[in-house]
Amino acid sequence: MREKLEQLKTTAIAAASAAKDAAELEAVEIKYLGRKGEMNSIMQGVAGLPGAERPLIGKLANETKRAVEAAVLERRTELESLAQGAIAETEWLDLTVPGDRPPPGHLHLVTDAVTEITETFAALGFTRVRHPEVEWEWYAFEALNMPGDHPARDEWETFFMDLPAGRQARQGRMVLTPHTSSGQAREMQKGKLPIRMINVSKCYRRQIDVTHVPMFHQFEGLMIDRHVTVTNLKGVLDHFAKSFFGEGRVTRLRPYHFRFTEPSFEIDISCGLCGGTGIQGGQKCRLCKEGWLELGGAGMVHPNVLKAGGLDPEVWSGFAFGWGVERTMMMKDGIKLDDIRHLYRNDARFLEQF
Repeated sequence: MREKLEQLKTTAIAAASAAKDAAELEAVEIKYLGRKGEMNSIMQGVAGLPGAERPLIGKLANETKRAVEAAVLERRTELESLAQGAIAETEWLDLTVPGDRPPPGHLHLVTDAVTEITETFAALGFTRVRHPEVEWEWYAFEALNMPGDHPARDEWETFFMDLPAGRQARQGRMVLTPHTSSGQAREMQKGKLPIRMINVSKCYRRQIDVTHVPMFHQFEGLMIDRHVTVTNLKGVLDHFAKSFFGEGRVTRLRPYHFRFTEPSFEIDISCGLCGGTGIQGGQKCRLCKEGWLELGGAGMVHPNVLKAGGLDPEVWSGFAFGWGVERTMMMKDGIKLDDIRHLYRNDARFLEQF
């Protein structure tokens, strides 16, 4: 038995030293020192030895086990050191090497459109201003000649805030502004005349389909001066259409009714998706249906709106227009979107095309 233990010690230490990796070393440890290993097999014969030999064999067995465990531990330390060295060699980091640049992005289509619209009107002397997106009911409706029972104030289109009414009785409830026209009275109340303003802002309405989203952008133009006429309005709109859409597009004015302008017009432009034919792929154009797309309203500022802004309609006159930025941008040559909701789906595959 003494010879068996000496042989096991020599063989096990050699096997541990020759192990090439952690898995092979673990197999050596199990083979010689495991519960069913060779050491336990040898020790099962101790019970048959004479009583005087048992302590000596037991001592030798403990020495053998410790020697093999030490060899296994030493080899495990060596293998771990080699693994760490390999990591240091393959995964080293040079802090002086320039970092990888992230892929370049670009501005959103709507942001580009806002910038171009602002610059187009700036060439005509219109200054961009800002007015609240969370507005009082009076500015959003009553100052625009819409009393409390007017259909345009229907709660199905306007988001009303669950907050107390305005400090002044006439301010009414708080709303998410449904149109940038709410800034007209605010601009006139500044008392800085004449006025040539362009207000580009978010608006909110409870609508969603191929041409509507609950949050959208509008640009509001307002010109107040002495002796302003429809001719001035048409000249401004024609200049914008040619600058923004190009010479090949056609606009039209249709008589309409708005509470805050008189006379009032709807401004249409020939559809850029179907070329103004109303037909796309042998079927009705999904976007315009008939060759024209409504951009927005316009007209001469109503006398009651001038009065709400603190101006005398016998002295001052003006025009106003309000169009959706997204819808206007959709009609630009080369865009050809058939669903406004694509703009806000955050699909990089779509956005990277522009």
